[in-house]
Amino acid sequence: MAFTKNQILQLEIESLSSDGNGVVHCDGQAVFVPGTAPGDIAEVRIVKPMKSYAFGRLEKVLVPGPGRIESDCPVAGPCGGCGLRHIAYATETEAKTQFVRDAFARLGKLDVPVLPALGAPDTDRYRNKVQLPVGEDENGHLVTGFYAGRSHRIVACADCKLQPEWMNRLALRASALLEQAGATAYREESHTGLVRHLYLRQGWHSGQRLLCFVLNGKALPQERALCETLQREFDLTTVLINENTARTNVILGHTTRTALGLGTIEDTLAGVSLRMGVHEFYQVNTLAAEVLYAKARAYAALQPDDFLLDLYCGMGTIGLSMLPDCGRLLGVEIIPQAVEGAKATAARLGLPAEKADFRCQDAGAAAAQLAAEGAHPDVIVVDPPRKGCDTATLQAIEQMAPRTVVMVSCNAATAARDTRWLTEHGYRAIEVQPVDLFPRTRHVECVVLLAKE
Repeated sequence: MAFTKNQILQLEIESLSSDGNGVVHCDGQAVFVPGTAPGDIAEVRIVKPMKSYAFGRLEKVLVPGPGRIESDCPVAGPCGGCGLRHIAYATETEAKTQFVRDAFARLGKLDVPVLPALGAPDTDRYRNKVQLPVGEDENGHLVTGFYAGRSHRIVACADCKLQPEWMNRLALRASALLEQAGATAYREESHTGLVRHLYLRQGWHSGQRLLCFVLNGKALPQERALCETLQREFDLTTVLINENTARTNVILGHTTRTALGLGTIEDTLAGVSLRMGVHEFYQVNTLAAEVLYAKARAYAALQPDDFLLDLYCGMGTIGLSMLPDCGRLLGVEIIPQAVEGAKATAARLGLPAEKADFRCQDAGAAAAQLAAEGAHPDVIVVDPPRKGCDTATLQAIEQMAPRTVVMVSCNAATAARDTRWLTEHGYRAIEVQPVDLFPRTRHVECVVLLAKE
């Protein structure tokens, strides 16, 4: 049966797809319906019929599924960030477990145990970082919010449930002060206006707070007074100004200066003491990241004399958290600020370079170089970006032949692909552990344990 646009159907949602849409099969075709929950009996309007599937829009829930709850955010739909706020958290973790199982079974074609997802300690107010675009409302007032799905249209949000209340209050106050000072919002289409983003970061354990203004220019009007007011009212540790005058969707520019404070904040993650500004990658859910790191450390099962290679190491936190278990650590990361931060952390911990060293290099190139040099790490940890490992990295892992590979991934599809490659080149996939770092959203991390055959 071919669907037609605006056709109305009564459907019972079977499951959730990996992008959070409800899925139902009707006459042999899949229909994807955002905002639905498994078990919902719903009235659905077909909005985009395709050759073998269709996209639908939820018109009305006739009978709610067992996991459906009322969303407590008025803009969750148009914002799109909290794609799963309409279902109970237990249902969410079950769905995320299935996301990962489907990826490894269907995409990776692997018969590997995928354990039930580990839920996050907190499901609300857990983000330690937020980057808020600045725009104008219909009355010309400055507002912050989030981009609607597949657009750069700002959905104003006065109280995002994912971030601490102080961040929401500061965004409102900063918008008012910026407007009073005569600052304008950046307009992407014309490349005019001054304030592009507010970047806020918190040390979860330290409580220290950072604010950065991202500007299409060099300075704010009435900058000193404005920054001092916000520092006083919100107990800010430091305030920064980032200059980004490029026509780009990249949020941060290369130049950052300190307006108030030392320019960094401190925190600990899995027992590792850190300092960070705005350029360093840092897991946005500190408590859940510590759950993930503990699982990765258990999978690594390091011995006192082992050599650990940490590829795509970021600020070095995974490797440094495992260092008490092994003899030597080498971390590789392409972002200079992250490598500088990792080296500074190692220095503060009193670790000599022969114990813990970090290289600023592409992971694939570094791995290939190490393999050519005859390096033989006992354990390799990889934590690649969403696109996964490149072929050079995987080939170098095969050549260095560590006894254990621990893969941390924010994308189950590429993790499954890379795991499949390794299983075809001398490794056995032992186990996969999903970990929910992003409650109420569609995203889930996983940790994969592989052993040398």
